[in-house]
Amino acid sequence: MEQQTKAGKNVLFYLTITIGIFLLFWQNSFAQAGVKDPPRNGPTPSPCDMNRINRPFPMQQAYVRDADMMWSKRVWRVIDLREKMNHTLYYPLEPTVCLKSLFDVFKTAIMEGSLKAYANPVFDDEFTTEMTKDEVNRLLVSWDSTHQTEDVNNPGEYITVPVKTEITAGNICQYWIKEDWFFDRQRSVMEARIVGICPLVQKVAENGDVVGVKPLFWIYFPDARAALARAASFNSFNDSERMSYDELFAKRKFSSFVYKESNVYNRSITEYKVGMDALLESESVKEDNFKYESDLWQQ
Repeated sequence: MEQQTKAGKNVLFYLTITIGIFLLFWQNSFAQAGVKDPPRNGPTPSPCDMNRINRPFPMQQAYVRDADMMWSKRVWRVIDLREKMNHTLYYPLEPTVCLKSLFDVFKTAIMEGSLKAYANPVFDDEFTTEMTKDEVNRLLVSWDSTHQTEDVNNPGEYITVPVKTEITAGNICQYWIKEDWFFDRQRSVMEARIVGICPLVQKVAENGDVVGVKPLFWIYFPDARAALARAASFNSFNDSERMSYDELFAKRKFSSFVYKESNVYNRSITEYKVGMDALLESESVKEDNFKYESDLWQQ
């Protein structure tokens, strides 16, 4: 009787092992049957497959009531595209299928009609005078009708040939940004939100010397966030993980310095400080904002 019981257990044990091995091989063969190698002559994957951004929509911002904004300060900054940290905003100079410079993103959105540009950027940063697409186009593209060149069909004779001059991403040297720093007592955080952004080009004299910068137009930043969220910026550390321009600004991944803060005289730092003193004053403005937040937690 005991021998029959042991024999039955052995048969059950071997049967269980056999069924397990069969199921394992069947599962592997089924999984392999569903895997196909990519065809050698099939369609080439899009280069944008490696440039997907995490969220093709603007990052959600916390709602802040006016009653909870116990302190605020408006500052104006300069983003210099010659700095290495800001090269992401400057390149590529020629737009590709997947990547555009920040200026090309703005330009495309303006020409499509989904974004407004505002004129008179030097004296008016309150977004009061809207520009039409034709006005923006005339600002970016100009024709020189006084240029003369030698006629190839009649050597020695000169003819007037219109020369087209266009402002492209390579001509943009800086950006102005207008932003509000505030302390939200509901969340107990100090936060900055960009209000406007303005591209600047270099002013070049007839002899080729750079004599200054020229602002083009202001853009109301909240209106531009939808276009910025759909545009990927270059990530030098990971090609498969793209960050949108909206994320870049939200996470403050750029280098800048303060050139103006709200004051009773409505003057910029360079109007009362020059050279190294102006840079030290800029750092002082930033330091004052951080000191205010730090002092809130001091006993």
